[in-house]
Amino acid sequence: MEVSEVSKNNKLLIDGVPFAVENVSFVKPGKGRAIYHLKLRNLMTGVLSEPTYHSGDKFDEASITVRDMQFLYEEHGHYHFMDTGSFEQYIMDETIVGDKKFYLKDSLGVQVMMWEERPIDLILPKAVELKVVETESSMKGATVTAQQKLAKMETGLEIGVPAFIKEGEVLRINTLTGSYVERVVG
Repeated sequence: MEVSEVSKNNKLLIDGVPFAVENVSFVKPGKGRAIYHLKLRNLMTGVLSEPTYHSGDKFDEASITVRDMQFLYEEHGHYHFMDTGSFEQYIMDETIVGDKKFYLKDSLGVQVMMWEERPIDLILPKAVELKVVETESSMKGATVTAQQKLAKMETGLEIGVPAFIKEGEVLRINTLTGSYVERVVG
């Protein structure tokens, strides 16, 4: 693949490492070859870089696949997932899972990005339902305006919730913003 064919969301293999293209900009100076500025995210480490390439530079495409999996359990910083199609189990290290660990609970359906049969990233559903295990009590009539208080969820995630939320309630949490969406009735 030539650099002129690269676009956002392409997956490239550079020096044996997979990268995701997050942005491409193009400059054609008056003299010389066209210049391409790429914003690349290393899929193994998550580090961003912005290298420059010239027209005619070539890349190999990284064959990244996404599989539906189920989170099984965490043990000593290793997160175990099961492919829902083949029932094979894969282990992701805590450094790869990162803060997404706060949204994982047993049997949660997720998508796992795979490269050469190795899990390299986790794609969470847009929202998850988590139980409140600890929250401050609110004082009735303490204020006229709506306030939020801190609540700790069953996975250790701490978020701001409306004052009427109590311990034991199940909340829907947005996984992109880490914010309260609604109370789940049931």
